Amino acid sequence: MRPQMPAFGLVIAAALLLAACAPNSVINPASINQMDQQSRAYPQKEYVIAAGDVLDIKFVGGAEYNETGVTVRPDGRISLALAPEMKVAGLTPGEMAGQLKQRYASELKRPEIVITVRGFSDQKIFVDGEVLLPGVVEIKGPTTVMRAIAQARGLRETARLSNVIVIRKDFEGKPMAANIDLGKVIDGTDLSQDIYLMPYDIVYVPKSNIARVNKFVDEYINRVVPGGFPGFQQFSNPYRYSLGGFTNVYPDSGSSVTVAP
Repeated sequence: MRPQMPAFGLVIAAALLLAACAPNSVINPASINQMDQQSRAYPQKEYVIAAGDVLDIKFVGGAEYNETGVTVRPDGRISLALAPEMKVAGLTPGEMAGQLKQRYASELKRPEIVITVRGFSDQKIFVDGEVLLPGVVEIKGPTTVMRAIAQARGLRETARLSNVIVIRKDFEGKPMAANIDLGKVIDGTDLSQDIYLMPYDIVYVPKSNIARVNKFVDEYINRVVPGGFPGFQQFSNPYRYSLGGFTNVYPDSGSSVTVAP
C-alpha cells in the first residue's frame, strides 16, 4: 500500500525542520575585522620554534660545533654536544641562541651563535567539511580562505557558502571563531569576507540546508520505505559550485550568479 499523502507531508516537514534547526554558525563569533587584523599582524611577530622544525646552528669562531639539519623532536627538544636534551620549542631563534651561549661559554670565549630555521613545521592549516579533498593544507606565503579551499580542490555541491567557519587560537592561546559568507566573496559584494589565515587555522565548510534534506530523504525515506516516496527517488541537490571556467553559483538565498575567473 502506498503511503498516504498527509503522512508523506509530515515526514517532509520533519526533514525541513531538522535542516532548519541544524547548527550552521558560531554562536558568539569574532568579527571579520578582528580575525583579519590578527592574521595580518601574525607575520610581524618574531618566529617561535616548534616541534618538527629543522634548524641550522652556526657557531662563529667555533665551526667544529656547527650543526646542520637538526630536527626538533615531538617533545620540543634537541640534542647537541654540550646541550643534551635542550628544550627549544616555544623559544624564538634569538632566545635559543642566548641559552646556547650560556651552555657553550666554558668552551668558547664570547660565542656568537646564529640560528637559522631551514624547515618550518607549522606552516599548515586544516580544511574540513564539504570540500573535495579535506585535510592538511600546506601554506607558503599569505593565504586566504578562498585560496585554502582552492588548495583543497574546491567546494562540493553540498557546501553551504553563507556560513563557512574559521576557528583559531589567538596570540594568547584563546579559541576564537568567525562566520564567513563566501557567497559574498564569489559574487564580489564583500571581498573583505575572504580573510587571511594563520598557521593551524581550521576552515570548516558545513552542508547546505538542502543537502541535509537530501540526506534525510535518502537515509530515512527512500532506504526505509520500499520503493521510496513518490517523486523523491530522484531527489537531488540543486546547489552547484566548482572552481575554474564559468561557474554557476546557487547560494542559500536562492539567487543565481555567474562568475568568470
